[in-house]
Formats: sequence, C-alpha cells, structure tokens
Amino acid sequence: MLIWFVALYLLLSIGIGVYAATRVHNARDFVVAGRNLPLPIVTATVFATWFGAETVLGISATFVKEGLSGVVADPFGASLCLIIAGLFFAPLLYRMNLLTIGDYYRQRYSRTVELLMTICIMVSYLGWVSAQVVALGLVFNIVSGGAVSEPTGMVISTAIVLAYTMFGGMWSVALLDFVQMTVIMAGMLLIAYLVSGQVGGVVQVVQQASDSGKLKFFPHGGFEVWIPFIGAWLTMMLGSIPQQDVFQRMTSAKDEKTAVRGSVLGGVLYFAFAFVPMFLAFSATLIDPKVFGDLIQSNTQMVLPTLILQHTPVIAQVFFFGALLSAIMSTASATLLAPSVMFTENILKHFALKNMNDKQMLKTMRIIVVAFGGMVLWSALHADTSIMKMVENAYKITLVGAFVPLAFGLYWQRANTQGALLSIALGLTSWLLMEAIHPATYWPPQLVGLLFGLLGMVVGSLLPNYLRRDWRA
Repeated sequence: MLIWFVALYLLLSIGIGVYAATRVHNARDFVVAGRNLPLPIVTATVFATWFGAETVLGISATFVKEGLSGVVADPFGASLCLIIAGLFFAPLLYRMNLLTIGDYYRQRYSRTVELLMTICIMVSYLGWVSAQVVALGLVFNIVSGGAVSEPTGMVISTAIVLAYTMFGGMWSVALLDFVQMTVIMAGMLLIAYLVSGQVGGVVQVVQQASDSGKLKFFPHGGFEVWIPFIGAWLTMMLGSIPQQDVFQRMTSAKDEKTAVRGSVLGGVLYFAFAFVPMFLAFSATLIDPKVFGDLIQSNTQMVLPTLILQHTPVIAQVFFFGALLSAIMSTASATLLAPSVMFTENILKHFALKNMNDKQMLKTMRIIVVAFGGMVLWSALHADTSIMKMVENAYKITLVGAFVPLAFGLYWQRANTQGALLSIALGLTSWLLMEAIHPATYWPPQLVGLLFGLLGMVVGSLLPNYLRRDWRA
C-alpha cells in the first residue's frame, strides 16, 4: 500500500511539472518564472530551499548524537542565511533585474570574475544535489521493502526530478514547492502528534532532552571550541547567500517587497519546522532505547524511517514518506536547475556560443539540466560520506570565494575588480592549503579562507591598480 501511494504522489508531481511547462515561453520564464510569483509561492519556495534530505535525515541524526551544538550550521546558520539574504541582498539584487547571480559579478566587476564565480558556484552544487539523490535512493529502498536497491532508486528518482525540471524550469520548481510545502507541514505535524503520544507529550520529550544535555547550544571553553563553532555557523549562514537557487527564488517574486517578505518568512518557517525531525528522532530514543541506540551508532540516517515504519500506522507512514519525498524533490529540482542555467548564461553565452537567441538559449538550458543531472547521479552513486557532511561541504567554496565579492560589491563603493580577484585568489588558495596539509589547529579551513578573502578585497581595492589594463575584457 505504501509503495502505491508513493508512486501516485510521484505521478502527481510529474503532472504538475508538465502543467508548469505550459507557462514557459522564454529563458526568463524558465529561470525566474517571469518574475511573477506571489508571496505565498515565494515563501514556499524559499522555505523549500533548505528543507531537504539533510533537514529530515541529516540534522535529526546529528542532533541525537551531538545535541544543539552539533546543528549550529543547519538550521541556525541556514535559516539566518535566508533572513539575511532577504533583508540585505534581495532588495539590491532584485532592482538589478538579472537572470543569474553570475550576471551580478560581470556587471559589478568583470567577465573574469564572472567566469571564476560561476565555476565556484557550480562546483558547490555537485555535493549538495548528490546528497538529495542519495536520500531519494534510500527512500525508494525503504518504501519498496528492499525490492528497489538504493542505486536503482537513485537512478529512478533522478529521472523523475529531471523530467519536470527540464520542461518547467523555475515554474515547475515554484508550483511544486507550494504543493510540497503543504505536504511537508501536514505530514510532519501529524507524525509529531502521533509520536508525542507514545512518549508522554512534547513537554516530556523536551525535559528528557534537556536533562541529557542535548539542548546546550553554546560551547564551553576557550578559543579552541568557539572558533570551530563560529566557523560552522558562518559556513551555512554566509556561504549559502551567493547561491543561484537562493538568488532565483528571491528574484522570481512579482515585486521587491514580495522578494524581501517571502525570503524572511521562508527563513522563519524553515527554522521552526526544522525542529520537528529533531523532536521525532530524539523521541525514538525514548520509545526503544536499545534499537535506536544501536542505529545511532551504526546508521543514524535510518533512525527516523525505522521509527515511522515500526511505531506508526500506515496512514502516518504515507504522510511521512510523502513529506520526505516532497522535501527532497523540491530541493533537488531547484539545485539541478541553478547550476545549469548559470553554465548556459554565464559561460556558454558569453565565452562560447555568443550569438545564441532566446529560443536556442532555452533549449541549451534544458540540455545542460540533463547533463548536470548525469554528473550528479554519478557523484551520488560513488558518495562515501553522510548526507549532512555532503551538504556542509558544498558551501565552503562559496564562503571563501564568492561571498566577499558579492557583499563588498553591494555595500562598498571602493570595491573593484582588482580587489575581487585578489579576494578570490587568497580565499580559495588559503582554504585549499589548509584542507590539504591539515595543520594541528582548531581553525576551520573555510574560516581561514574567509578571513584571507576579506583581506584580499580590502588590500586589492585600496592599493593603486598598477596593472592599467581593462579588467572587463
């Protein structure tokens, strides 16, 4: 019964995606939904930015093992990212009427910076989308009772997400996000209600979590614990801002106010609902300490699925796996679309196929979506790390390379191309060196990269430009 409900849900998703394709008439419709989305849909699609595999399976498992201090990056950093992006970046970027975040780097600095930033941002998506595909493969394996292997599930899920993303673009992403957010909220709240009844209520679970030290957020100690804590927080909070899918969701709004309000509301909703999977995972350890204690040590990502399959009725299972599929598919579709349109707009259009008309560009974007989907599938099939780690690692490159040129370009008039290039060079180089040599220090490599990126921007922008050539060439 469960697998048939899941199959029906997937068919419905494809149907919505096909309907959305009827609204796509040009590249702008495909990338930013014609900048016509109302507040409810903008809020839903911003909420769906992060509510994916890492939220339901990754964060919940990490919380059970490490408590709140272990999830500082997500949901705390991730939700603040959306709120900060909405308040301080959405208004300025919306007014520029751009197609991609890469266009900003070209207009503000040069095509050299545009190319470097496009490559960095595209690379960052590979691990992120791969995490969603890995989770989809896991879900298919669970709901089929093992009849569908995880690799086969990855192939099937990638094909489904590609089917509606390739044709409908941002319209598919936005409309499906609105439907899927409804499923996510209803499903998670229903499961939380059923599970809380088995453990004595919400207050009892919170008390048990507090008594076991899981609700301690701030670290205790000196710089050796505070610096890694801040580094983890900043990785998601700032490193996620210069991302194409965040940019698309904000700039798809019908006007500037809707872009700001939708981003802030989406961030607040995400923060609130990210605690539901954590509540469920900790409740599992109270329901059956032995079984779930062993799972935490061996396969933490199976804690929630096992709880639902063994301790809830079929209707609750349908809602849970429907919500889980909704969360993962909404994230996967947008993160497949984002790097594909950047590659087409910021690399092919300006450096290879310079004479593309709008029709050719739309066709090319769809082809690139399929090509990137193939790369993601290959990466997912060969992944050897947890979903949570795959997602966290995705934002390091944009934190050290892309954030400083974006923020300083918007808020510091003296920021120039020389400063941006030096920032990118110092940020990426210092980060890669730290990752490679693994020095005996408590400084996270990405935090070192961010600090060097800041230094490069300030020094490069203030020093006279001795190289008087045209950087915009």
